[in-house]
Amino acid sequence: MRLGRVAGKVVLGVATPELVGVTLLIVEPMSHEDLIAGAVRGSGKALVVADQLSPSQGQLIAFVEGPEAANPYRPNTVPVDAYCSLVVDNLVYQPLAAEEK
Repeated sequence: MRLGRVAGKVVLGVATPELVGVTLLIVEPMSHEDLIAGAVRGSGKALVVADQLSPSQGQLIAFVEGPEAANPYRPNTVPVDAYCSLVVDNLVYQPLAAEEK
């Protein structure tokens, strides 16, 4: 599971039948450095994330990738590689000190 910021939504003109009604978000992954700096935007390469939780643009979310991303749609087979699993309401980020790692 990784954290990212919602940068926008994807609008499809034509979609496979499995994706009809699925909201797709553009998400910028957040790195350790982004979280420490309190960055407004992620520094990672943006990706498309399937969503059923409706986060707002700019909101921090957690997402899963890989085969687990399709689990919420079972027993149907949906062609997604990432899924929004959590909308972050409040984050207190306290990285471990060097001696605690």
